Amino acid sequence: MRIEDLDTTRIRRGAESSILATLEACGFEWDATPLRQSTRIDAYRVALAALDRAQRLFACSCSRKTLEDGAEGGGAYPGICRNGPTRPGPTATRFRVDEGDYAFDDRIQGHVHGHWRRRGDVIVRRRDGLVAYQLAVVVDDAWQGVTDVVRGADLLDSTPWQRALGQALGYPALRYAHVPVLVEPDGRKLAKARRAIPVDRRCARAALAQALTLLGLAPPAELAGASPAELWAWAIPRWSPAPLHGIRTLPAPE
Repeated sequence: MRIEDLDTTRIRRGAESSILATLEACGFEWDATPLRQSTRIDAYRVALAALDRAQRLFACSCSRKTLEDGAEGGGAYPGICRNGPTRPGPTATRFRVDEGDYAFDDRIQGHVHGHWRRRGDVIVRRRDGLVAYQLAVVVDDAWQGVTDVVRGADLLDSTPWQRALGQALGYPALRYAHVPVLVEPDGRKLAKARRAIPVDRRCARAALAQALTLLGLAPPAELAGASPAELWAWAIPRWSPAPLHGIRTLPAPE
């Protein structure tokens, strides 16, 4: 269990306790105190230093507007500052990716491959000094002994960078499974005013049953009044990623 709280500007009071309480209501369990990324700053600095010694980092002075104005290759970073910042002022730190192709197998999305030139060098430390998500999760996964990452398909595009960072830091390779994410009927991200709303803990059992159904595990009628623990006991031995193979989005139920 991990609390990603590095960006203090986005933290809302009470959000952490609400998230944990909702997970508990849905029957989730963890075997240790949740890890807060805000306590891991020294570990991230060590990782940055290791990448710097390996000559995989460079300072980047490009603003978002600069990149938007010169966007190419599907929005990939074009390598403007690979030989040094092009203007004075604060800089971010980017991880220099390899040339050529990348490829890996995902348990749900299948074989994933692409060209690094369409991804570009990724930011690992922001201009404001905060360590970026892409590096923090890689360092924490290794420290926590994670072997399998199961998450939404909206994060599939981050996986090549995270795998490359892990390899550069000498971490064991992880296995990935990216489940479909719910979208509006037209394919857009869920609207907050409609279905992208917090789970009501008083209806946790119903929310869990609906999630299982969307994952291809519709609970039978005899489990209509089952508790979350009973639903998990029924679902876990029956789980298979096969029905979701290659599916990145699912329409949200009305």
